[in-house]
Amino acid sequence: MRKAKVYRNGVLAGVLTENDDKKYIFRYDNDYFANKNKPAVSLTLPKNTQEYTSDYLFPFFFNMLSEGANRQLQCTQLKIDENDDFGLLLATATHDTVGAIILKPIK
Repeated sequence: MRKAKVYRNGVLAGVLTENDDKKYIFRYDNDYFANKNKPAVSLTLPKNTQEYTSDYLFPFFFNMLSEGANRQLQCTQLKIDENDDFGLLLATATHDTVGAIILKPIK
């Protein structure tokens, strides 16, 4: 199982988990979820539900990944399997992403 804290503009918004059976869970942090002034991390993960599950990496997070030659180069340099979307996300979305979301791996 692999996990990452999800931050929106530097504020902990939730935790993204990849289970051993390749199922994904995104769960809003209790304080973030309870704060009506904090927006959802994405339109596809609205704050009307605290926990979301999926059989594949949520499209919002998947779309943070590079494609094509950039993805190949990142995978080669970071020694990550090109089919390991979650591993690549953990390695590349820790800072300086496009948008307000970053992820910090939980060891």
